[in-house]
Amino acid sequence: MVYKSFKDKKISLLGFGAMRFPTLEDGEVDMELSERMIDRAIEAGVNYFDTAYPYHRGTSEIVLGKILSKYPRESYYLADKFPGHQVMDSYDPAPIFEDQLRKCGTDYFDFYLLHNVYERSMDVYTSERYGIIDYFLEQKRLGRIKHLGFSTHALASGISEFLDRVGDAMEFCQIQMNYLDYTLQNAKAKYELLTNRGIPVWIMEPVRGGKLAALPPEDEARLRELRPDASVASFAFRWLMSFDNIGVILSGMSDMAQVEDNINTFRTLSPLSSEEREAVSEIAGKMFSSVPCTACRYCVDGCPMGLDIPLLIATCNELRVSKSVNSAMRVEFLPDDKKPTACIGCGACSAICPQSIDIPTVLSELACRMNDIPRWSDISREREAEARLLRDKKTD
Repeated sequence: MVYKSFKDKKISLLGFGAMRFPTLEDGEVDMELSERMIDRAIEAGVNYFDTAYPYHRGTSEIVLGKILSKYPRESYYLADKFPGHQVMDSYDPAPIFEDQLRKCGTDYFDFYLLHNVYERSMDVYTSERYGIIDYFLEQKRLGRIKHLGFSTHALASGISEFLDRVGDAMEFCQIQMNYLDYTLQNAKAKYELLTNRGIPVWIMEPVRGGKLAALPPEDEARLRELRPDASVASFAFRWLMSFDNIGVILSGMSDMAQVEDNINTFRTLSPLSSEEREAVSEIAGKMFSSVPCTACRYCVDGCPMGLDIPLLIATCNELRVSKSVNSAMRVEFLPDDKKPTACIGCGACSAICPQSIDIPTVLSELACRMNDIPRWSDISREREAEARLLRDKKTD
């Protein structure tokens, strides 16, 4: 197993994400199979386990805590997250944190993250009214949190703004990065920003929710020609191995075959060769039909509605690849007069665009794609209601 050093800790580069445990027909986590998977991962040297308050409708923490309880507490690292990105009645961190400790059956978290800091949730996390960061810094002082960081789906500019506000308190950052989103979501800029600020990077969605583990037949054939005995997914993990500032690569494993394949991939540090990198780069380029916006922002200066057109076009490009709630949320929480539906179709933007993009048509497409995606605010309210119901049942 490959390990990375983080301060005084030796952490497995492969982290076990507890968001995609195998489930039974009724939707409940398959406890027996999940336990076998974690046992096998630990046997192979995995020592980093990541969960969060809303995963599996609030039961991921319970499942993970119960399975890990048979191992010495000092033999593994446990990460959890505070759900300040969700729409909730209150953002008091204390009752949620205490509940998480209880559900995980532990006295402390080795790593604790502010969950999904982005343009909308940033004000919640930094609000003096809620005192979220101060509370968790106090828990860190008390030894109940060993290391404090954050996860994010924000733009690079949003990450920079957050670090300007509270960067001294953040020890690591978890971002979505893979060989598709390196360009599509500009993960390159995010990685470089964090690296330049001296903040170690944790990786989520290394295979893009499975999209990079099941490619079109011709692309899979091309990769197998390069490395016949390797899985398609392994190319995505090995692509990440060439980045020096990555400390953990999380994989949400759902069956034993994925566990075994990941163990095999992470036995040694083996970044892609130049020929392999060229292959995955070309495969990524074919996966989306991108509107060629260069974010010059000439269109913004000429828009009578003051729309952030580059942001809207970038979101449309992402949604062309997959119906991602995390991509759509940046637009969902914009004021109504800044959403794509606010476009009046005057064409002033297209007239000045160096790429000759038909911007009103793209914004109309984005509005239609947004209608096909569940609203993040509705999802987060539903998750909070489910978590509250679970807490009430446990109290009874």
